[in-house]
Amino acid sequence: MEQIRIAVLVSGGGTNLQALIDAEKSGIVKSGTICLVVSDKADAYALTRAQNAGIETAVLSKKQLCGQEAFEEKLIALLNEKKIDMIVLAGFMCILTERFTSRYPERIINIHPSLIPSFCGKGFYGLRVHEAALSYGVKVTGATVHYVNEVPDGGKIIMQKAVEIEEGDTPEVLQKRVMQQAEWIILPLSCERVAKKILEERGKTMNVYETEKIGERISSNPYVGRGIVIGKSADGKKAVSAYFIMGRSENSRNRVFLEKDGMIITAPFDESKVEDPSLIIYHAIRTLENHLIVTNGDQTDTVYDGMAQGKSFSDSLKSRCFEPDGPNFTPRISGVLTFENGDFSYQMSILKSADEKGSACNRFTFDYAPICGVGHFIHTYVTDGNPLPTFVGEPERVVIPDNIDEFTNDIWTNLNESNRISLYVRYTDLATGEIETRLINRNK
Repeated sequence: MEQIRIAVLVSGGGTNLQALIDAEKSGIVKSGTICLVVSDKADAYALTRAQNAGIETAVLSKKQLCGQEAFEEKLIALLNEKKIDMIVLAGFMCILTERFTSRYPERIINIHPSLIPSFCGKGFYGLRVHEAALSYGVKVTGATVHYVNEVPDGGKIIMQKAVEIEEGDTPEVLQKRVMQQAEWIILPLSCERVAKKILEERGKTMNVYETEKIGERISSNPYVGRGIVIGKSADGKKAVSAYFIMGRSENSRNRVFLEKDGMIITAPFDESKVEDPSLIIYHAIRTLENHLIVTNGDQTDTVYDGMAQGKSFSDSLKSRCFEPDGPNFTPRISGVLTFENGDFSYQMSILKSADEKGSACNRFTFDYAPICGVGHFIHTYVTDGNPLPTFVGEPERVVIPDNIDEFTNDIWTNLNESNRISLYVRYTDLATGEIETRLINRNK
């Protein structure tokens, strides 16, 4: 698989560098490889971490090179020599000028230990950020990964993750918690996202026909939200569908799946805790003649009613848009399987916000002919974040095994244990119409 070449710039201990090294080894970062670590300090322990991992290192001192301009010229020459495609600032304490950053538009990313735009910009680094957060009395802080431009911490945000401040926190304690609960999670995920984007822009993305187990896609991702999988078993005998939900808030986690007359209904586990019933109580799966409809919201009924009136799947959804839960604006994802002549076809749809303000809805429909052992997986979010980043691209190709228990186990065991809520898997025999199902609820 083609990979881009990544350079990491450091100044200190290199804990975020270590998170990236570990993420590359585990497969979280797979679209790029760390080829070079550069420090502006010869005694930075990050250099030792890189050397232990077999990564080439270099030291460039602004003081020894007599100024910023000479430093940046030398750095550019080194990056060119090593054919670097992307740069990650991981605790790099030197501010880069527009002369440097303009050479790498949306190719440089940085991790900052706060929820930008709070406690950021010139002078906010290291413990100073956490001291300011505690002094100001905020209840929530976190970390942000953003693109780098000439304005300190001023580039477009890629990903954020919130961390609660606890009573009695010191700057040192808070710094450690932010690293563990935010920085070491979102920096590798952001690195992979940007690396993959660079590959796509260069036309060197992974083979469009590459298929992997769904567990491999979700195991390192803390929050993909709600997900739908549709495909055909490897032996070609069964139509397969799966729907799962995850949750972060108390309202989202207060759910169970109930199976009734071939339908799946999401219902509250504890009715006394329901905050917004419209977003957690709905038909997730319904059948209409030779159609099986599965969605992540009450648009299941919209599709059912529209198709019952003779409308197409996509036309039935034209009256709906993303969920009104700003700032996340959760996408509505939907699928329909149509059974005919001993086989089936399927379509999938996503309705999502056109911008971060929820000012318009973009609609995408995907039409598939089934292939033995192949399915398509669509989910609401890229990963965890604040706000949650909306799913991008077309549904992902995943392996569909013959055995329903193997498939069910692969999904459930690889969903984040803290956030998974419910899963329903359905195998339909194309010859006999016999249905086999599995249902798992976290709340019992």
